[in-house]
Amino acid sequence: MFATLEYSQFQSLWWLICSIVGSLFLFLTFVQGGQTLLYSVARNEVEKSLIINSIGRKWELTYTTLVLFGGALFASFPLFYATSFGGAYWVWMLILFCFIIQAVSYEYRKKTGNFLGARTYEFFLFINGSVSLLLIGTAVATFYSGSNFSLNEYNQVTWQNPLRGVEAAFSPFNLSLGCFLVFMARVLGAMYLTNNIDYPELNARTAKAALTNFIISLPFLLYFLVSLLVMDGFAVDPVTGTVFMEANKYLHNLLALPRVMFMLLSGLSLVIFAVFMTSFRQSKKGIWFGGLGTILVGLTVFLLPALNNTAFYPSKYDLQSSLTIHNASSSLYTLTAMTYVALLIPVVLAYVAYVWHAMDSKKLTVAEITGEEAEELY
Repeated sequence: MFATLEYSQFQSLWWLICSIVGSLFLFLTFVQGGQTLLYSVARNEVEKSLIINSIGRKWELTYTTLVLFGGALFASFPLFYATSFGGAYWVWMLILFCFIIQAVSYEYRKKTGNFLGARTYEFFLFINGSVSLLLIGTAVATFYSGSNFSLNEYNQVTWQNPLRGVEAAFSPFNLSLGCFLVFMARVLGAMYLTNNIDYPELNARTAKAALTNFIISLPFLLYFLVSLLVMDGFAVDPVTGTVFMEANKYLHNLLALPRVMFMLLSGLSLVIFAVFMTSFRQSKKGIWFGGLGTILVGLTVFLLPALNNTAFYPSKYDLQSSLTIHNASSSLYTLTAMTYVALLIPVVLAYVAYVWHAMDSKKLTVAEITGEEAEELY
């Protein structure tokens, strides 16, 4: 079936697959966004329980998708995995810690004998929803701004900054994407809660929160996009593989890849439409338009630094150590075998969609939380 594909086509295909998984993760961060809304939209313990039980049904999906994203990168682009996770390990350890305390919080928040108290675990959920996404956003931004590493002839990585990846958070460009991701997750979280909870008073506040957080996210998005379009990029000579700086490289990529530009514009339009429908039309369907828009914007973020002869994981310290989808990928045999396995992905997605529909077929109500027959999930 795939015998006619060339090695370079497999490499592009698997970067696309990894980008799709990464974009799905960005959509599923509505869980993290919903967690950070506890302090701003919930007015009492019943409303807190409504929010936590609502997003608590989905929290595993975000973490599982993040792990799947890392696993797909490990299998298809092992040199990138080794360089980033092996060199910038402090930032990834902090991200992992944020997800560990999320799992602990859902497990122990309402456990009998919880000596830390429910509010402590609610604060842990806030940390997971804010710090983890901020760090992930800054890490992804280094696909454009570059990282401080070098590779020797044996592809062993040496990180040139003692902060081991955390230094990326001190760059305004990187930080702008991280902040946008945090507030965009809050927008998605507000739209999901509006869709999933049947409680008019709370729905009114979550609908307002979607608009407020979207407005707050706009300056960070504009700063990131404007900086991206005017910055020098890490171009690759297709013949020699030499990496060099090219003025307005990512603007050139957008112009050379009209489908990617269409995804960006369509994604942003869908998010704006979703916020309008949620906040001004009291629609409960905004999460689906906003989710699709987020996936399209995410695809743009992942595809733009990798296609059109561009280094997707550039090194500021040593340009020739920069990674491309061609020099960082697995062998042709491995990519071919993985492609056949990937044919099972639609089956997995269908199962996830079925389970999702089964869990959300009935909206969460106060009666389910406070009824004598109901036991709080988290």
